[in-house]
Amino acid sequence: MRMLHKVQWQHTVEGNKPSEMTLMICIRKHRHSNEQGLKVSEIGRILGWAAPTVTQLVNSLEAKGMVERRADSEDRRAVRIQLTERGKKVTRRVHAYMNEELVKLVEYLGEEESNQLCDLLLKVHAYALSSPRPDFDRLQMNGDENLD
Repeated sequence: MRMLHKVQWQHTVEGNKPSEMTLMICIRKHRHSNEQGLKVSEIGRILGWAAPTVTQLVNSLEAKGMVERRADSEDRRAVRIQLTERGKKVTRRVHAYMNEELVKLVEYLGEEESNQLCDLLLKVHAYALSSPRPDFDRLQMNGDENLD
């Protein structure tokens, strides 16, 4: 899994780090659920990230002109995050590229192996959702572990 992750996101996209692209794709994907944009807390919940991490990335993307903050029309205290036109353009291009790569993968594997891969990935996803996550901060260390 680590090898696949590294292959997919080795490079920045128009100066945006992989985490910034992930955040923008999240906003793009969930834009229909709320036309006003998403709250920082909603983005954090969707991605499984802490609010300070999301805020830091939003600040960076806002400085690059990729996202903008807007006041919530129903709650003055809430701020919504939306893609700017520039952010939409970048995420459209990344989405198109990802679709092209998926088509190439299916062509490479063939229909049968593609279906097998899909079934296995669904099983892995179900396992990951059902498996308890360790709290690494609470794990006892005896000093014998190789941390490399």
